[in-house]
Amino acid sequence: MRSGPPRAGNDLSAGGYPGEPWGYRQRRQSGHNRFMNTSIRRVSVLAVVLVAAWGLTGCQLMYSQESATALIPPSKPEVYAPAATHQFHFDPKLDDVVGVLQITHVQGEDTLSDIARRFNLGYEEIVRANPGVDPWLPGEGRAIVLPTQFVLPKAPREGVVINLAQLRAYYYPRRRKDEVLQTVITHPIGIGKVGWSTPLGTTKVTLKQRNPIWIPPASVRKEHAKAGDPLPARVLPGPDNPLGAHKLTLGWPSYLMHGTNKPYGVGMRSSHGCIRFYPEDIAQLFEAIPVGTKVTVVNQPFVFGWHGDALYAQAFPILEDDGRKHPNEASVLMNAAITDGMWKKIKEYGAVVNLARVDEVVEQARGIALPVSRADLAIDAFLADARQVENRLPEGANWDGRDELLVTAEEFEAALSGTPLPKQPPAAESSAGRAANSLPAGGSH
Repeated sequence: MRSGPPRAGNDLSAGGYPGEPWGYRQRRQSGHNRFMNTSIRRVSVLAVVLVAAWGLTGCQLMYSQESATALIPPSKPEVYAPAATHQFHFDPKLDDVVGVLQITHVQGEDTLSDIARRFNLGYEEIVRANPGVDPWLPGEGRAIVLPTQFVLPKAPREGVVINLAQLRAYYYPRRRKDEVLQTVITHPIGIGKVGWSTPLGTTKVTLKQRNPIWIPPASVRKEHAKAGDPLPARVLPGPDNPLGAHKLTLGWPSYLMHGTNKPYGVGMRSSHGCIRFYPEDIAQLFEAIPVGTKVTVVNQPFVFGWHGDALYAQAFPILEDDGRKHPNEASVLMNAAITDGMWKKIKEYGAVVNLARVDEVVEQARGIALPVSRADLAIDAFLADARQVENRLPEGANWDGRDELLVTAEEFEAALSGTPLPKQPPAAESSAGRAANSLPAGGSH
């Protein structure tokens, strides 16, 4: 990991000592005894004066020594290799939380979107975990919280589980009878924007297809035409295809799980209801998920789970179009969200839930999993103790880091707001944008 001079906004100590090194100067003395005797007498008098001064101002001198000691900068925390962020093994009887909270530091011209993709996070996930940080100019050396610890949603741990509020998907591969530990693979997702919500409920994967053709539904074509971006009847595979290179059709008509040609839109509400993945993540899931796999979609802005000897809480902003009335008191919220098994563990461990801490987690909604059954542990203290890691791809990451995130501010804002951009006149029409006469493979995207 590169290091450099401290920058403005860096909330870690920069190190170094105040002042300049002391220099020494030697004097040549003459060989005359009278001058030597005079020097000796002067040194003797100076010694007496210093002894007297010590006796009179000993406290001040001692204070100066203590102050100098206090100026020694604290040792820098050890920096580790980044921990895995997408695949975990856990005991379903003991754990409801996977992963570990990490902190890294900005390198060069990194944006928060760059760091998010590197650590398998979505845009909203990393932004809400780092309030006050400029997503485009975070500042080299700036400490960035990586919310790579996840409380599993309250849903059957089988097939694919999607938590819309979290903007994240979980895939539980089928476990053999002799396996004690369960595997979960998790990735950030993009979901339906306001007015084009991703539906809740249970369905299944009905079809898988590589390099799909996109057939825009009439409603999507109408929206784009109104915005000055008319769409063709069919879009061939290629860089202009919003489905990317992999598509999993769901049992719900017109709803898909697929890749994207705009990776910067992952982790946002920017689709017409479909579930978008980073290209590298959907490629892995495409191979792993068989046709017929159950898909459960939930909307849980507040999740609780047991980990080690503590109860953890994780909160996300309530979606704009979530019309439910959510509890605003910690005790009521916990009664609604915590399972009987969790209450049993709380009693077994004699744990006491800090309701004020639960309120704090819910109010901030930073998406950071925090133990709330440790009365003396605040969010800031928990972050200060987080694992410091190098700003590089974790071992086993799906992304190779080569596909740079190139996007204009206008394109990004359009994705963030879910608004189509007016079509720009192309230099030459791409083959991907021409109408095709191949077999259809529709979806809202």
